[in-house]
Amino acid sequence: MPIPRVSKTNWALLIAGTFAGIALGGLSIYHQRQSAKVAEVYSAEGEHCDRGIGAAKGYTRSASASAGAPVPANGDPHSNWIPKTNDSKPPGSAPAGMIWIPGGEFWMGTTAEQMPDAHPWHRVYVDGFWMDKTEVTNEQFAEFVKATGYITVAERKPRKEDYPQAIPEKLVAGSVVFSPPSHPVKLDNQYQWWDYVPAANWRRPKGPGSDIESRMNHPVVHIAYEDALAYCKWAGDRLPTEAEFEFASRGGLDRKSYAWGDEFMPGGKHMANTFQGHFPETNTGDDGYVGTAPVGSFPANGYGLFDMAGNVWEWTSDWYRPDYYQTLAATGQIAINPKGPADSFDPAEPGTKKRVQRGGSFLCTDQYCSRYIAGGRGKGELDTGTNHLGFRTVREPGATGQDNRFARNE
Repeated sequence: MPIPRVSKTNWALLIAGTFAGIALGGLSIYHQRQSAKVAEVYSAEGEHCDRGIGAAKGYTRSASASAGAPVPANGDPHSNWIPKTNDSKPPGSAPAGMIWIPGGEFWMGTTAEQMPDAHPWHRVYVDGFWMDKTEVTNEQFAEFVKATGYITVAERKPRKEDYPQAIPEKLVAGSVVFSPPSHPVKLDNQYQWWDYVPAANWRRPKGPGSDIESRMNHPVVHIAYEDALAYCKWAGDRLPTEAEFEFASRGGLDRKSYAWGDEFMPGGKHMANTFQGHFPETNTGDDGYVGTAPVGSFPANGYGLFDMAGNVWEWTSDWYRPDYYQTLAATGQIAINPKGPADSFDPAEPGTKKRVQRGGSFLCTDQYCSRYIAGGRGKGELDTGTNHLGFRTVREPGATGQDNRFARNE
C-alpha cells in the first residue's frame, strides 16, 4: 500500500500564543459549499468528537444523549432481514496477536439521534479477515521505528512551503494534547481543553517531561494517517475498512448499542475505558484510568477483540462523508465489502479531507461525545494525531507479515 503525501494546499498556518506561548494556527481557504442542507443537518455543536482538534491547531472553521437500543426504522422493507455470520474456518494458523473475523452479513449504523451521520441502518456484507487483537502498542510501534528509522508526522518540523503565512520560528514539531481546564466550562469552545503542544509525539504523549517507559503496553498515540499506513506497509497489513471495523466490533451481536450488548455497565461493571465525572475538567477515573489504559484491560467482545470501544480512537481506510450511509441504503441492496466514498466532505469544515475514525476513546462521555457505541463514527484530518488516537491493523487471508520481527500481545 503506497504512503500518500499529506496534502495541505487548502490550509495556511498562522500562529497564536497558546501552550507555552507557541501554537500552530491556520486560515482556511474554503471551497464552495457542496450542500447547504447537509451542512445544516450535520454541523451541530458537540456532535463530533473531533471538533476542537483542528481548533487546537488554530484553523479557522465554519460554522448528547444516551444511545439507547437501536432498531430498524418503522416502514423499512428490510427490517426483518436477519444477519448471518459466515461459518468459514480460519484459513491456517493465526498470525501472532491476531484474531480471525469470519465476516458475514450485518446491519450497520445506529438510530442514535445525536449521530445523524451514522443513519440509517443499512445491510452490509464483509469477507473474513484477520484483525489485531488489540490496538498497536508503544512496544510494537517502537519495533517498527527501530527497524525502519521512521519519523512520525508529529516529530517533523512543519515546512514553510506548506504554511506560507506562518512565522518561521514558530514552525515547530508537535501534536495535539487534551489539556483539561481547572473548572467547569461551557462545551462550546474546544480551545478550553485542546492544546497544540510542541515536542508532543508518540514518544512523549503529553509533551516535554513525559515518556512511555512505563507504558509500553499502552496503545501508541499521536498517530497521523500517514504514520499508520507506514506501519501497515512494513508489517504486511492494512487498515480496516469502516465496515470491517464495525462488523468486528459487534462481535456477532445484532444491532446492539455497544460491543457487549445494550447496557452500558452491565451489573455495574465498566466494559471500556471512557470518561467518568464532569467533562472536560473532572475525570474521576472510576474505571481505573484517566488516560489510556494498557491494551486488554477490559473484557473482550464476542470475537475475542479488546478495546473496540473506548481507550483510543482508531483509523480506518474510508474517506469521511456524513451522507455515505444514505447513499448505500438508497440502493436497496446489500453493500458488498464497501470501502467508503470516493472522496471526503465534512460540511463543518469544507475543503478539509478526513478519514473515518472508529471506537471512541478515554475522553468519550454521554455529556459531549458518546461515539463509543457500536455504530458511532468519528473523523479526522490526515495530518493530525492526538493523545487519544491510535490504530490497529487487519490482514488478508493468506498474506504474510512481520510476525517474527515485533512483539504482539498474546
